[in-house]
Amino acid sequence: MNKEILYVVDAVSNEKNVGKELIFQAVETALAMATRKRYGMGMDVRVAVNRQTGDYETYRRWKVMDDEDPEFESPERQILLSYAKDRGLDAQIGDYIEESIASVDFGRIAAQTAKQVIVAKVREAEREKVVSAFRDHVGHLIMGVVKRADRKGVVLDLGENAEAFIPREEMIPGDMLHTGARVRGYLKEIRQDARGPQMIVSRADVNFLIELMKLEVPEVSQEMIDIMGAARDPGSRAKVAVRANLPNIDPIGACVGMRGSRIQTVTNELGGKERVDIVLWNDDIATYVMNAMAPAEVLSIVVDEESKTMDIGVDSSKLSQAIGRGGQNVRLASDLTGWILNVMSVEEAEAKTQAEQQAVVNMFMERLDVDEEVAVLLVEEGFTSLEEVAYVPVEEFMQIEGFDEGIINELRDRAQTALLSQAISQDSHLPAEDLLHMDGMDEALAFKLAENGICTMEDLAEQAVDELMEITGIDEQRAASLIMTARAPWFADTAEQ
Repeated sequence: MNKEILYVVDAVSNEKNVGKELIFQAVETALAMATRKRYGMGMDVRVAVNRQTGDYETYRRWKVMDDEDPEFESPERQILLSYAKDRGLDAQIGDYIEESIASVDFGRIAAQTAKQVIVAKVREAEREKVVSAFRDHVGHLIMGVVKRADRKGVVLDLGENAEAFIPREEMIPGDMLHTGARVRGYLKEIRQDARGPQMIVSRADVNFLIELMKLEVPEVSQEMIDIMGAARDPGSRAKVAVRANLPNIDPIGACVGMRGSRIQTVTNELGGKERVDIVLWNDDIATYVMNAMAPAEVLSIVVDEESKTMDIGVDSSKLSQAIGRGGQNVRLASDLTGWILNVMSVEEAEAKTQAEQQAVVNMFMERLDVDEEVAVLLVEEGFTSLEEVAYVPVEEFMQIEGFDEGIINELRDRAQTALLSQAISQDSHLPAEDLLHMDGMDEALAFKLAENGICTMEDLAEQAVDELMEITGIDEQRAASLIMTARAPWFADTAEQ
């Protein structure tokens, strides 16, 4: 019978073109299963087959567990460390204690059990072998023939017993992939599941579009043109940002092709309905965003680098075009550039800018104790916070017309004092003077608000009535009255403008 094992290993290995070691492991697994069926399925069994002679030995084994380990489940498979020590066994936690038991006869193993184990192992090895040939293709395009399609997705036949799967969520909306159709996709990953490795292909991933561009535009594959980014709404619209590495190349023209031939080929591969806009990349982010917003024409732009946000002003008659259906145009532009884009009419943008500038002017007048002319001058010179006034180098201040060293030092001292007071107030949870002396406010309520981070009238103005009621326990009428009083300066600023 021992020679029979060697014969089976040789025969299956040659027939399936897989390594003998894999077949030996399958035989050991089959023998272990047969042993458990004879002696009890609860036990843990290990079978060791000699690779040269075919002889095999069988061992029952127990895993050594810590006495306090909550994972201890069954004395048939596990043994506590203290018990192992009592038996005089030299064992450590995690080791296995083995005991030799009588082996079952290989000739009496249920044929079906052995066959199932060997076939499963061989199938797994064949699949791994096929998939390994594609591991270098992850991140690239592959071509296959639709083998079958169902509600879960599409199975592609890649040839030479290789298959890939396009999940439903990785398909382009409206994709009609019929059996026998040749389909191109982006090999996104090789995913491990219970059945072994599975190749996952995507047609909805943005990288599918990028790889198609590389395929259809030789200048991209030759690195004469770089694709700097892309954003997609699969089946509807996409934007691709490009940059030329040589001065005599028109990157947009090269990507579009003569009479749109190149971009049309890409569009056809995407199902024929997805419009692809080619955007000129620029290292100046404002210019890049303006390009990304095409076909909308940007008339004004305000950049907030700290929050990576831009307010974009367009002609009011073109506002819907700039935003796009369902916000598509601005969303794709935002994804492409990595910035949050707020699109509005020029009038709204100007009003918002003026309101923000006026708020900074008022803050400077109050916190620095200066008149409006000085505050406006600071804002016009680009100062937006007390920190900038307090710590911007004196040399930059000196460039402001009308400011001498004495004025500059005084402003810096006042700003630093205001920041110190603010820090002390925040650390001590003390209400600011404007909140403490606000109409309708009492001292106890002001301190309670400060304990909850509402230290100024501005903080109070930003609260909702129900939030204020929950924090303070006051009734709805008083909460609403206090909030409206705190918001009064907002309306006063608007009326002045």
